[in-house]
Amino acid sequence: MSTYTDSAAAPVERVKHGLAAGDVVPPSPDWTIDQGWENYTAEEHGVWKTLYERQTKLLPGRACDAYVEGMRDLPMGPDEIPDFRKLSETLMRKTGWQIVAVPGLVPDDVFFEHLANRRFPAGNFIRKPHELDYLEEPDVFHDVFGHVPMLMNKVFADYIQAYGAGGLRAHKLGTLKNLARVYWYTVEFGLVQQSDGLRIYGAGIASSYTESIFSLDDASPNRIRFDLERVMRTNYRIDDFQEVYFVLNNLDELLELDRIDFAPLYARIQSQPELQPGDILPVDEVLHRGTGAYHGAKKA
Repeated sequence: MSTYTDSAAAPVERVKHGLAAGDVVPPSPDWTIDQGWENYTAEEHGVWKTLYERQTKLLPGRACDAYVEGMRDLPMGPDEIPDFRKLSETLMRKTGWQIVAVPGLVPDDVFFEHLANRRFPAGNFIRKPHELDYLEEPDVFHDVFGHVPMLMNKVFADYIQAYGAGGLRAHKLGTLKNLARVYWYTVEFGLVQQSDGLRIYGAGIASSYTESIFSLDDASPNRIRFDLERVMRTNYRIDDFQEVYFVLNNLDELLELDRIDFAPLYARIQSQPELQPGDILPVDEVLHRGTGAYHGAKKA
């Protein structure tokens, strides 16, 4: 699940989970394909290089320690699109994960099944040179540069596997919308408080040049302490900067989510009103009350 644009349109929450393939004919039962690394062109490697160098210059002092350490230890550099086989070898030794190539968006149940078995589905294509800041689907840069470094962290790796298992249950219970919001506000757009300041761990931010700046520096969005039930009730923006970022005290908080029985939560929040991205509740621990200027100007 991810945002694929640095700036776009209206606040919309899809009922679908982020990886939903519609009526596409699957290339295989589990939707996996060969990455076809040998088939990438010089232009495609050049797009990777442009994006990689732009983000790696920006992220020091912005990305969390776990992301920085993961990036450092992976076989990933500026000169070529990473080979999923080499990434998987390193991940398998560190946290037992592997990267599997998919042609783009995959159905929810397939996505969760992969995560529950410590396989991360990544798009094997890369955006065109004119799409550096706008893309409708997650490509190899978002999926690999954004997500894979955090899979080198044991706590985060265990959390993603637990999320996959929980997604399969939520899919059967018809409560996927609520659980999808947890993924959105953690895995894609999560911030974490470190001793040296607020830092990025969400892939949707880490892979976006402008949101890496907006999420930490702009006065417009709210930054609120993470609360699970609050997050499960909160809609999100799919095609624009977020109006709210939820902040963990530390990544170890994600371990608590692995141990929670979500069934009572689903039952409890069904009787509560849904919240819009810009809402602030009296019980919120507000770290920064945003001005709302960015989104307000768009509504004007």
